[in-house]
Order: sequence, then C-alpha cells, then structure tokens
Amino acid sequence: MTLSAAELERYSRHILLPEMGEAGQRKLKQASVLCVGTGGLGSPLALYLAAAGVGRLGLVDFDTVSLSNLQRQIIHGTPDIGRPKLDSAADALARINPHVEIVRHEAALNSSNAMEIIAQYDVVADGTDNFPTRYLVNDACVLLKKPNAYGSIFRFEGQASVFGLEDGPCYRCLYPEPPPPGLVPSCAEGGVLGILPGIIGLVQATEVVKLILGIGETLKGRLMLYDALNMRFRELKLRKNPECPVCGPNPSVTKLIDYHQFCGMPMEILPTEVRAKLQRGDDFLLLDVREAHEYKARNIPQAMLIPLGEIPRRLHEIDRSKQIVIHCKSGVRSARACSFLRENGYPNVLNMRGGIDAW
Repeated sequence: MTLSAAELERYSRHILLPEMGEAGQRKLKQASVLCVGTGGLGSPLALYLAAAGVGRLGLVDFDTVSLSNLQRQIIHGTPDIGRPKLDSAADALARINPHVEIVRHEAALNSSNAMEIIAQYDVVADGTDNFPTRYLVNDACVLLKKPNAYGSIFRFEGQASVFGLEDGPCYRCLYPEPPPPGLVPSCAEGGVLGILPGIIGLVQATEVVKLILGIGETLKGRLMLYDALNMRFRELKLRKNPECPVCGPNPSVTKLIDYHQFCGMPMEILPTEVRAKLQRGDDFLLLDVREAHEYKARNIPQAMLIPLGEIPRRLHEIDRSKQIVIHCKSGVRSARACSFLRENGYPNVLNMRGGIDAW
C-alpha cells in the first residue's frame, strides 16, 4: 500500500522517526482499529488514531450527545447536542484526516454481535464504562486472538493495560469476578475530572500504534495506574492466571455468555419494549431514579421521579402490586434500585437496559 504525496507530507514527522519511517506509516494505513465507545476515552482515542493515519477506524456507539458529555468527550461540540455520537464523531474525524475510512456500528455491543464486529479489526481499544461490556470485549478479544488496549477512569484515577495477547494476561486475570452490582458508582454518579480520560485515552492510543508497528514495550503484563490529584504514575505487574476461564490452558468459557447475568445485573427490559408497553397503555410503574436536575434536562414524561437516595424513605409511594420498570442514565443506579426493591418485598421489578441514554 503506497502513500500519496499529500500523505507523505501529512505524516512527515512520523516518517522522520527511525522506528517508524515510511514503512511504518504504511503499516498504520493498512491497519484497522475498533474503538468501543466514542465517549470520554473514545474521544482522544479516535482523534489521535485518525491523526496518526490508521487506515480504518471502526466506531461502536448507540448514544446521543448530551450537554453533560462535553466536559470530557472532546470529539463532540455544543452544536452536536442531540445528534448520534457516531455522526458527530465521524464528522470530527473526517475534518482531521480525510484519508481515514470510518466504519460506524450503531449498536450496543452484546453477545450476539460482538464476535462479528470485532473479527473485522486488527486491534480493539476498549473505551467502555461498565463491567458487563468490559468482560464481553475481553472474552471476545481472547477468543478471536485480538489485542485489547484497555483503559478505565473514575473521579481522579485511571488505569490502562494491554490484554488479549497470547502470552499475556487478560482482563479476567486482573479481575476474575466483577464487583457486586452498584458497589462501584458510574462517572454519572461519582463524577470524573474531564481531563482524565484524555490522559488515559492517549495512553491507549499509544499502545495501539505500538501494537500495529511492533515497536517498543507495550503494557502487556503491566497495569499502569494514574492518580491525577497527586500527579503520580504507578505500575503493577500482572501475571497470566493459569486457571483463567478464558485465556488459561483449560478454558471453560469458549463462547460469549450473558454478561449482565455474570455481573449480577437484575432482570432487564429493552427500551423498545418499554415504549411498546407505554403505547399499549399497560398498567405498570415507570420509575426514574436519577437526580432532579438530570430529570429536568431529559426525561420520559410518564416516569415517576424518585432519586435513588430517597427511595428508602419514599417506599410508601411505590405500589408493590404493579410491575415496576426502573431507569436511570445508563443502568447502574437503576440496578441498585432494583436490588433494593426486591430485598424489600417487591416481586416484579425490571431494569431498563441502557437507561435514558438508550431511550
């Protein structure tokens, strides 16, 4: 694959690097990378991989741009509010580098589509923000033998590594079991420093480029930890778990599973099913457990608002004789609400998958 005169000029500072040269730039042009998510981590990932000249970038997302995204999701802008994130991200990437092919996967990555989507790419960059999808991406990458440039963020802290390489550990080696549902709050609940995903996302992008070029020392077998508040980087050694159910010598997970069930998430209902129930006029209670300011910004008119922290003292307002469908922003707080109601004798409680983001 040759580089045009315009590409030779565009990538001239890359080509000057002895470790890369023109041959390395051609490798980038021939490569394909899947960015799972175009949010906080996906924004710097996709922007810099496009600028670097990765030939084909796949984007997976199903969300729309909201005002609260813009503090950290720099691939989107104020005029993009309400647009699908895939459209906004694709436009931004085309402005940066028209030589990159952008492939849009407008879907929530799940066990039914992950293998087909991931199989199309050389490297996967995981920019997700929930445990079921992290385990899903990990397992699919191991099964398909695809490198997984992993990153995660929370409040002022981030971490990154490289999983899925044959002689290295995977995400399950680091976290054999997911935390109990609701124990780790999402960024929507706990907050996040807007600059933080830029730092971690750029580490992921760097690892992707090194994996494609086969240069340097990757984070395989190492977990990089970053504390932004105290400006400290630390590193932990990771070892491949010989009893890992996915990447070990005797794997018990040989195909994708139900990751919501694996992570102890409650029984779910799809937003499309909730819409149908509302249109039919079914007798059920739709409960929104977000905060009041979130409800004002975006809501389902038929929903009853009781913020998660107020549920224990307002149980008397929730009719236990009805089916209750609970939603929040993305599904984490509503999962906690589902568990709490079941523990308090509510027999028919469902979590709306993906929350209002998926609505």
